[in-house]
Amino acid sequence: MVKPRLKRYGGKQRITYRIIAIDVQSRRQGKAIKEVGFYNPRSGHIKLDVSAITSFVKKGAQTTQTVHDIIRRANVLQ
Repeated sequence: MVKPRLKRYGGKQRITYRIIAIDVQSRRQGKAIKEVGFYNPRSGHIKLDVSAITSFVKKGAQTTQTVHDIIRRANVLQ
């Protein structure tokens, strides 16, 4: 099963995240199927590939709670 979830990047106190589609059994830093977005919690900057996210969700992917909140904040799944 595939899940869109966060992958951590950056150094200490300069954390950014990439939103990736990855197999459920893979680790957080594992190889992603596809990168579908970017999230910077310090500045609140969100960049999403809307078509890729909606295609994964239509195929049955379940987002993590944090990614779901980010997507909802960006008004993608309406």
